[in-house]
Amino acid sequence: MNVIIFDTKHVKGLHPLTFTRPMGALRCGILTTAEKWEHYLKARVSYACTAPINEKYPANLQKDNLFIAGDVVPTKELAKELCALNAGESLMKEDRLIAIRFNEEIVDLLMQNETPKGAVIQTQSELSFIEKTFHLLIHNKAEIKKDFELITANRASQSISETVTVVGAHKNPSIVNNIFIEEGAEVEYCYLNPQEGPIYIGKNAKVMEVSMLRGPVCIGESSQVSMGAKIYGGTAAGPWSKLGGEVSNSIIIGYSNKVHDGYLGDSVIGEWCNLGADTNTSNLKNDYSPVKLWDYATERFQLTGLQFCGLIMGDYSRCAINTSFNSGTVVGIGSNIFGSGFPRNFVPSYIIGGPQGMKVNGLTAAQKIAGIAMERRNIEFTEADAKIMEHVFESTKVYRNSLK
Repeated sequence: MNVIIFDTKHVKGLHPLTFTRPMGALRCGILTTAEKWEHYLKARVSYACTAPINEKYPANLQKDNLFIAGDVVPTKELAKELCALNAGESLMKEDRLIAIRFNEEIVDLLMQNETPKGAVIQTQSELSFIEKTFHLLIHNKAEIKKDFELITANRASQSISETVTVVGAHKNPSIVNNIFIEEGAEVEYCYLNPQEGPIYIGKNAKVMEVSMLRGPVCIGESSQVSMGAKIYGGTAAGPWSKLGGEVSNSIIIGYSNKVHDGYLGDSVIGEWCNLGADTNTSNLKNDYSPVKLWDYATERFQLTGLQFCGLIMGDYSRCAINTSFNSGTVVGIGSNIFGSGFPRNFVPSYIIGGPQGMKVNGLTAAQKIAGIAMERRNIEFTEADAKIMEHVFESTKVYRNSLK
């Protein structure tokens, strides 16, 4: 089966994270949406998205394809329904397209958010959707637990070092089964508490001494947890990330650093970001009211309904030491935040500065720094990456006009 995840009309609601990637490449839990479908369907997955992102994430089109909406949360039950689809059939949730099995000619219709005509089957599965950035936080804890069962089934964990304290094992020795350590990971002289959810530690990851992890938690491949770090439940870090200080209920998509002391709570951080030492995010308003977030789809601040919501930061952005972010702050891509006090709750892409004033961060400078950051992880900054950054720079000019 050839599986293609297509971006839906809700892709703007997931900006700035989807400025630089398709919806299916977002991480929620241990795995990205695409990785989840690869496990459930035992198939390779590609993406259908608009230019110029499609140059970096091309669709592998064949005569027979299963197209799946990028905003639906994968489940085992839904996977069974998808496998039962015949050519030309669509799976719907009322009038919402969930999936369709068709040839390559349908891509243009999907990119125009049109529902192709054909035989329709109504899904019987209970479905959840990720249409806004904060929806990632709502589903993250449950997805860590679900992904843990999916990827560790019938597999053996690396043995837990005798220097590690497994909290709760003195009462229930079998609780160690809620810990899975991949090959090559270094986990020594730390505290692992899997009583409220599993702890997954990826291949070649490093959990340093005196750090404390309280599940459900994911530490991705080749990621690092600093000495004395406090990692609370609901935290999922993708590959080659660094975590330190205090992190709670947050997602790091991958390749980003939050190495030092400071608090990151109820936040989503993109790739190639760096949070300076003692960066702190507020995730709760002083009056306990629901948090608002900037919404690129409506181009205004929208209520999330969440009491706890911190920082949403797009790729290639960073902040200096002692930076403070207010609850419900959105930072675009390619921005550099510094200065005392709180920056505004919506920082557009390609901004340099902070509470004392902001100006435009040049595209060339941002691309150069992005290339340096990627080179440090032996990953090439490609022409496709450059085109995506240029496209975002041009398409987000309107948000920077107020700085002039």
